[in-house]
Amino acid sequence: MLTVLGNSDPGSDRHCDGIDRRSFLKIGGMACGGLSLAQLLALEANAEKRNKKSSSHKAVINIFLPGGPSHIDFFDLKPDGPREIRGEFSPIKTNVPGIEICEMFPKLAKVMDKCAIIRSVVGSEGRHDGFQCMTGRTHREAAPSGGAWPNFGAYVSKLQGQAAQGVPPNLSLVYGTGHRDWGNAQGGGWVGPSHAPMSLVGKKGTGPNTDMVLQGISLERFRERENLLTAVDRFRRDADSSGAIEGMDHYTQEAMSILTSSGLVDALDLSQEDPDRVKAYGENDPKFQRDGAPRMIRNFLVARRLVETGARVVSLNYSRWDWHGGDGLNFPRSRQEMPQLDSGLACLVQDLHDRGLDKDVTVVVWGEFGRTPKINKMNSRDHWPQVSMALMFGGGMRTGQVIGATNSKGEYAKERPVTFQEVFATIYHNLGIDVRTATIDDNNGRPHYLVDAGVEPIRELV
Repeated sequence: MLTVLGNSDPGSDRHCDGIDRRSFLKIGGMACGGLSLAQLLALEANAEKRNKKSSSHKAVINIFLPGGPSHIDFFDLKPDGPREIRGEFSPIKTNVPGIEICEMFPKLAKVMDKCAIIRSVVGSEGRHDGFQCMTGRTHREAAPSGGAWPNFGAYVSKLQGQAAQGVPPNLSLVYGTGHRDWGNAQGGGWVGPSHAPMSLVGKKGTGPNTDMVLQGISLERFRERENLLTAVDRFRRDADSSGAIEGMDHYTQEAMSILTSSGLVDALDLSQEDPDRVKAYGENDPKFQRDGAPRMIRNFLVARRLVETGARVVSLNYSRWDWHGGDGLNFPRSRQEMPQLDSGLACLVQDLHDRGLDKDVTVVVWGEFGRTPKINKMNSRDHWPQVSMALMFGGGMRTGQVIGATNSKGEYAKERPVTFQEVFATIYHNLGIDVRTATIDDNNGRPHYLVDAGVEPIRELV
């Protein structure tokens, strides 16, 4: 956790206004390890001396839906199937002739020409976590040098570095969750801790337990511009009057700049957006959905602002999509959850186009697996690793199409199966990284490709 004036104990002499200036800055161990942010920046600088920075700024937003969203009830409805297969929802037409999606996504249907649906994602290992959606790998695969597989943004950070001063290239809006594996963006792994995603959000039950807390103001509390600026200005005033900033080394000053003078703080401040646009995304619900993530739908907008500011990769999790067994709430919960997701995704699609970012920013929306075609006795769908779906848009891709198909019951991919690694190969391609040639050295100096040999970007998209 990196905390600037973040002690919230009102009886402490270190709280905000009554801070002890000799110890006003605390940079503790980040979620990715025990190094301070300043140390991580130093490590990154040393490593990046050997890397050529990209002159362009491409970016990706990775939206993980924890729990396994139902492919049949989202984008692959089976209206001609028996009731125990087709469920309660009907398909609706989109603005692309021949493409139909669930009636719960009317806004997304109006921008389907700007989207691509993959109905045939295969290769899920069936675990209830976001590991494959964050790394492209399975737990069965051994990582180089005996390390761990990194968040895919670590590769991007290593190869392309920062796009803007004071903005880490790899950022996370992934909330820590009661079910831990739904709230793990994964770290820097064998690529190194300096390339791990920097977290900007809290964990369940702990309040603002984050990598970045400014004056006790976490992302969920960025409500009023005046409060935010007051916090930053007070921090600067105390630091300047004590002469502490001049005494800091280069990397500590850079760590400070992330919190006090970079565009990162502005990117998190939604009061700078058109209020009507913010409202269109939907209302945030900061309550954690049982052991899943909160419904912070406006984080989709925050993610867009972060990539505009200079982030290359933003990962996030949204709500909880595991409704079966004792829940028995598959269709009622879908009617609650899907409309808000519809608003958030449709707004993000349109925002990217309105702001000229549709060629530069790639978005992928997916979960760890699909749902059983046959509805169980509790009117719910169980886990189904055999096939799942993904929605992609932006990135200069060829949109307005459906890739792949399942059989008549939605049980397996009968046409054009697409793997998790192929999705990531497409993302890397859109970022300007050639997966056929790009490599990263491990600690022993051995080069490693980002995806397995023979894996290519999805040809229909690029």
